[in-house]
Amino acid sequence: MSKLKSLQDLTRLREETKAELRLRRQTGTAIYVGMGTCGIAAGARETMEAIQDELMKRKIDAYVGPVGCIGMCVKEPLIDIQQAGGPHILYANIQPDMVPRLIEQHLVKGEPVKEWVICRMPGE
Repeated sequence: MSKLKSLQDLTRLREETKAELRLRRQTGTAIYVGMGTCGIAAGARETMEAIQDELMKRKIDAYVGPVGCIGMCVKEPLIDIQQAGGPHILYANIQPDMVPRLIEQHLVKGEPVKEWVICRMPGE
C-alpha cells in the first residue's frame, strides 16, 4: 500500500474499503476470530490457523480475519461466521481439532453446529 499524503487519499481509501466490505458481506463468507488477549491465551491463534488450513485444503474461498474481545472471555476462542449477508453465527470454545467439523457442517452443508452456537445475530 502506498503512503497516504493527503486527506483526499485517506477519504479515497476509506470509500474503497467500505465498498470492499459491503461486497464481501453481500456475496461471500466471512469468518471472524476473537483475537483479544483472552482469545489468544485460549488458543485463538491456533484455531485461526486451523481454519485457514482447512479452507485451503477444501478450496473454499472465505475471508478470515481477527477481531477484538467482545467480553465473553470464558467462551474463547470465539468464531463468528457470516455467509452472503446472512445472520452472524457465533461459536464458543472452538479448538483446532473442532475446525474440520465446523467447516464441513456450517460452510459445506449449510447447517450450523447447534451445540456449539452461543448467539445468532441478524445479518444486513
